[in-house]
Amino acid sequence: MLEAMVTLGGIGLSAAILLGLASKKFAVEVDPRELELLDALPGANCGACGFPGCAGFARALAEGKVDPAACAPGGQATIERLASILGVSASLREPEVAVVICQGDQVKAKDKYRYLGVDDCNAAQILAGGPKLCPGGCLGLGSCARACPFGAIEITEQGLAVISREKCTGCTKCVAACPRQVIRMVPASATIHVLCNSHDKGAIVRKYCQVGCIACQICKKAAPEAYVIEDFLARVVYDHHGQAATAVEKCPTHCIRDFISGYPEGSTFAPSIVPSSDEAA
Repeated sequence: MLEAMVTLGGIGLSAAILLGLASKKFAVEVDPRELELLDALPGANCGACGFPGCAGFARALAEGKVDPAACAPGGQATIERLASILGVSASLREPEVAVVICQGDQVKAKDKYRYLGVDDCNAAQILAGGPKLCPGGCLGLGSCARACPFGAIEITEQGLAVISREKCTGCTKCVAACPRQVIRMVPASATIHVLCNSHDKGAIVRKYCQVGCIACQICKKAAPEAYVIEDFLARVVYDHHGQAATAVEKCPTHCIRDFISGYPEGSTFAPSIVPSSDEAA
């Protein structure tokens, strides 16, 4: 019995010595800045930077593999702190937010069939191109809301995804989750957007949506520098978005909306507060 105990003790001691030697030989040196960088990050672990969480991003920063500006959720203050730790110049980044460029909910837009599958936009899109007649309209099944790590997206009772500008960090997770590319990143200072994602001709759009863009050119005539018409769809030229207001009331289908007026209806989010260009910077 005693001999067995001594033998086991010897084996344990030998194993401990070997493990200790191995830990020293194969130890990975950690850049002391890595922990400081990790502490400076927001800790959302959203993956928007392209790395597996904030720890992976902090490691890549310490190794000089990525720009601090890649952390969109952190904002300019975080970018400047990261740059200070690394001893580099902070990149100026214009803040962006996500916008659902569609108003075609269950009341304003028509369906081509009744969808009874799982509440997932990607699953619905696979089935005959989705239940909505508009080929680019919001399906309203919440894939974007589930992808958002910040609770910035909700689905209204009428089946339309809406995004809180105040909660949105610009991480772009919702953009990747949408199978119809109906979510776009726009400057946070922009107040006016064309909320339509259909490239069909106007006569076709009128058949399935009350608020779709019909490419009538009225916005372009009202503010030539602020709008462009491409493939039967108008969009705001954000470099000149300050001139876009003149076309809002003239749009015959009201697909151009000014977020200052309280869009979107049916949302539990508070009316949007749109910062000035100076505040957004």
